[in-house]
Amino acid sequence: MKCPGAMRFALLTFLVLICGAAAASWNDPYPAADATKNILYTAFTERPKTFDPARAYSSNEYAVIAQIYEPPFQYHYLKRPYMLVPLTATGMPTPVYLDNRGRRLPRDAPAARIAYSVYEIHIRPGIYFQPSPALARDASGKLLYDHLSARDLDDVHAIGDFKHTGTRELTAADYVYQIKRLAHPRLHSPILSVMDDYIVGMKQYAATLNQVYREVSGGREKGVYLDLTKYPLSGVEQVDRYTYRIKIHGKYPQFLYWMAMPFFAPMAPEVDRFFSQPGMAQKNLTLDWYPVGTGAYMLTVNNPNRQMVLVRNPNYHEERYPSEGEPGDAAAGLLADAGKRLPFIDRIEFSLEKEQIPYWNKFLQGYYDTSGVSTESFDQAIRFSAGGNAEVSEVMRKKGIRLLTSVAPSTSYLGFNMLDPVVGGYTERARKLRQAISIAINYEEQISIFRNGRGIAAQGPLAPGIFGYRSGQEGINPYVYDWVNGQPKRKSIAYARRLLAQAGYPDGVDRKTGKPLQINFETPATGPEQKARLDWMIKQLDKLHIQLVIRATDYNRFQEKMRKGDAQLFEWGWNADYPDPENFLFLLYGPNKKVGHGGENAANYDNPEFNRLFERMKNMEDTPERQAIIDRMVDIARRDAPWAWGVNPKDFLLLHSWVYNAKPNHMANNRLKYLRIDPVERAGRRAAWNRPVLWPLAVIFVLLVAIVLPAVVAYRQRERATPG
Repeated sequence: MKCPGAMRFALLTFLVLICGAAAASWNDPYPAADATKNILYTAFTERPKTFDPARAYSSNEYAVIAQIYEPPFQYHYLKRPYMLVPLTATGMPTPVYLDNRGRRLPRDAPAARIAYSVYEIHIRPGIYFQPSPALARDASGKLLYDHLSARDLDDVHAIGDFKHTGTRELTAADYVYQIKRLAHPRLHSPILSVMDDYIVGMKQYAATLNQVYREVSGGREKGVYLDLTKYPLSGVEQVDRYTYRIKIHGKYPQFLYWMAMPFFAPMAPEVDRFFSQPGMAQKNLTLDWYPVGTGAYMLTVNNPNRQMVLVRNPNYHEERYPSEGEPGDAAAGLLADAGKRLPFIDRIEFSLEKEQIPYWNKFLQGYYDTSGVSTESFDQAIRFSAGGNAEVSEVMRKKGIRLLTSVAPSTSYLGFNMLDPVVGGYTERARKLRQAISIAINYEEQISIFRNGRGIAAQGPLAPGIFGYRSGQEGINPYVYDWVNGQPKRKSIAYARRLLAQAGYPDGVDRKTGKPLQINFETPATGPEQKARLDWMIKQLDKLHIQLVIRATDYNRFQEKMRKGDAQLFEWGWNADYPDPENFLFLLYGPNKKVGHGGENAANYDNPEFNRLFERMKNMEDTPERQAIIDRMVDIARRDAPWAWGVNPKDFLLLHSWVYNAKPNHMANNRLKYLRIDPVERAGRRAAWNRPVLWPLAVIFVLLVAIVLPAVVAYRQRERATPG
């Protein structure tokens, strides 16, 4: 029987709709075989630049390499304030202090007498590197891939193309080798300038390597291996197979924090040599892309334009989940896995998501296990209680999604250039001008409007969670706030105007010239998305009848103005490298000024008393005496007001119900080994949330039939009526 074209069209249309619905409804981006596997799914939004531990320093790089490389120390996952604990080391070292003649000093010796501090680190035996072709050996113990020719590399395009892998035990020499790499002239380590000042002999060592490298390379940029084992570094030495020693200038307790970063993770010399062979860089086979460590995970897929995959390191040494934390951790379920062996998750998949909306939608479908909260999704995800506390919305709560919030150890502030003749200086007039502006800029409002409540108004240079920070009434900035009904309240605009008048600018007019006060605001923020925020800033100073002139420019020009001290007002920020007050207060230390010194003191603040106190405080242990000094420093800075103190950002993290052991830790980057998931629960929820909806297709089919059927009937009638 013939099928008329109309009926064929209806059937074809229905089939197309069915296929489209299947593609839209059964849209799991992962293989069906992985549905109940122990895999964590997450995303990255920006391509990492390097995974070399001597060079990597950004958060998206640390998200990967901190799971692979193991420095001797790490941060306790649960305890606060943040504290260091051993990772590969047998314990935390106690420094030995020496005078300038090498004589041992008592532990309580004043910092001025201490010429050197010596740290001796003991490494646990029995720790092995991940499997790697760089460590593969033949039956006689000879390395298999240490003399590769161009022909050997013909069929090699990825690290997995090497047929054999091997491992060996971690030794103290591997840590010594990595510290030497910080001075390698080709690597340009971002912390070399800091280490030059502390590690004995580091500056001279860098000069030596620079000269040797020029001789060895002969002008070549790739395929050059510099055997660092041949060049001793006076301040770093191997004592025995499992012990090494570091000698630094003076007393610097914060050095241990640096040693908890990947910069101080071990590097096997064989691995460095393997990736330095001629022809390897041309195939992107470098330490930038193929890290080799002793950590809980190893990188098996590295396609930074699409996906990166970490899998459990089969050689990972024994490590257990913490058995203690801070009050409330047990009730929150964070000690349920106490004493269990790490890691819990077998595989971690990072997928590239350049846009927030697709990332967010996949999280809601259960295809990502955790998510931040973007501006676009904030109203859908978060609500505020009557007490002002952030909570998940009802929609999120019904899906079992929960929220973790934490104040980051960072600060974002408005800076005054203390070298400027108008807003700078240390006279009472200048102080009152800056204090008045600090009151007028309502950071509580800014947090509400532009940050969706994600932050707290800063009260000084220290962030919460850092030793020396004070909360409550004793922690408010009395030059900007009053304590009212148990909370800080910003002083009135009327009070700010009185300060402005006392500074010589009644009603915003310069008493000497009779002209309105005009202040320039330098910013690299350009484009329509920034206009609302800049307009808001203009309105803040307009409360005092001060004319704020926005001078937007590109980032390079902005940086040049900052280096030369050409700015008046500017915005700046700082993320802590380690949880010590020195890492914040040095931002206001005079010798660290941006102008003339190239330091991080962007406001060019230089108060002699503050400087003297900083020099006393910076090398002290966390004692009541140190707290008292910090209190005085903070009060000096608040009174001088080189910053309008700005905001301490608050991070929001959403987690699905099948994710366990998550606790914000802004210092520990190796957090993934502590997480546990329930993949069976996840698979069930995904199936429930992503069921195909087929009834609309049935309705469409019925409508199509209703439309086509009369045509079919008419066709059949005409066919019968036509004479054969």
